[in-house]
Amino acid sequence: MIPKNGSLPSVAVLLLALAAAGCSHDTGSLGLARGNTDPLVFTDNFGNGIGYQAFKGSKTTVLSVDKTQSHTGTSSLKVTVPGPSDPAGGYAGGALTSQQPRDASDYNALTFWAKASKVATLDVAGVGNDNTGTSKYQASWTGIPLTTDWKKYVIPIPLTGKMRAERGMFYFAEGPEGGTGYTLWFDDIMFETLDTITNPRPGMRTQTLAAFVGMQYVVPGTRTTFSVAGTNQVVEHFPAYFTFVSSDGSVGQPGEGYIQVIGPGSTTLTASLGTVPAIGSVTLVCSNAPPVAAPTPTQPAGNVIALFSNAYAQVPVDTWSAEWDVADVTDFKVAGNDTKAYTNLVYAGIEFTAHPIDATAMTHFHVDVWMENGTNFKIKLVDFGADGVFGGPGSDDREQELTFNGATNPPLTIGQWSSLDIPLADFTGLTTRAHVAQLIIEGDPGTVFLDNVYFHK
Repeated sequence: MIPKNGSLPSVAVLLLALAAAGCSHDTGSLGLARGNTDPLVFTDNFGNGIGYQAFKGSKTTVLSVDKTQSHTGTSSLKVTVPGPSDPAGGYAGGALTSQQPRDASDYNALTFWAKASKVATLDVAGVGNDNTGTSKYQASWTGIPLTTDWKKYVIPIPLTGKMRAERGMFYFAEGPEGGTGYTLWFDDIMFETLDTITNPRPGMRTQTLAAFVGMQYVVPGTRTTFSVAGTNQVVEHFPAYFTFVSSDGSVGQPGEGYIQVIGPGSTTLTASLGTVPAIGSVTLVCSNAPPVAAPTPTQPAGNVIALFSNAYAQVPVDTWSAEWDVADVTDFKVAGNDTKAYTNLVYAGIEFTAHPIDATAMTHFHVDVWMENGTNFKIKLVDFGADGVFGGPGSDDREQELTFNGATNPPLTIGQWSSLDIPLADFTGLTTRAHVAQLIIEGDPGTVFLDNVYFHK
């Protein structure tokens, strides 16, 4: 339910948040002033300075204060989960955020009470998501069992002391259950310090992944298992809770929640949660980035429909890495020029289904590709047809995939920018081009840089 492609949290955002909280050094022995340590998020009403922000794509009107239901006091938060065909949004989800950052560093848990109109499983609830894309300390619990009676739920904060300037107080996301919507309620949402949270077992998946020089690599899949009142509970969390160590400092240098790749080669990353070593490791195989920017296009702007290029106005693109693909994409600058950098690429779906392209008047498809190693690069164009959707009975979709290497025309040259200017006539299966909505790429090296992606005539 949460968008796939997140943004790398920046230290600058945290510093700005600290400034907004009014933190400063005094002239005595008190040191750094504490921010607002209020633990209350919702009890009968929203806590001081707390408001609700709906997530992108969710139904924005699902949350209200219900005066007829409560765990304690007189009211609760009511969430009306929409049905699957609701045109206003396909799920309920959003964050309770604080106008000013709060200091939650003394607490080891976010707790809440909840119940539902039927037995259900809440997709996710958590803390540390302020709906800006810059959150550093998000932690969540997925697959939460709900009943029709009030029950208390505990989300351990992975490492006490981290959340010193936090705006993301609580978040949730939930879709239809059994093909229908339903109602759930939250009450008494607050931060607490509990002695029933014990035995942290941090970990990450052991794997080998691709990266490139100049990128800030965010380690995926960090999580910690806690014993909560004697029951194991897995908390999935952002990597900033971990302290990382790189086996080769000439290849990667650890930051807070990321690794700065500074040289080609291989380095193995291990981590700890405070003083507790994390199980698992990530080996990064790092390649060079392009030393120069892609060539500047020379086609007249009036003859171009551009998906991505600094040289032209760009049409809307829904995503550069679809939910169903196997790839990671990063926006990267090469010699000051915007570039799409794909790592761990098996195949990537670039979709513009909300604004399909009418390429009937175009004669060529163009993309600049840079690969340091490998052999083949594949391009598939897909026209969704007049019905505007992929597949279905009597599908009018049309598609064609082409492979490029050193022997093709145009050729793919390893270690330099290859300008693939491809006649659309070569896409022989693309017999209609009025509703082109998808571009799929594949590359066998796993790391590929793209620029100047456009149709032209």
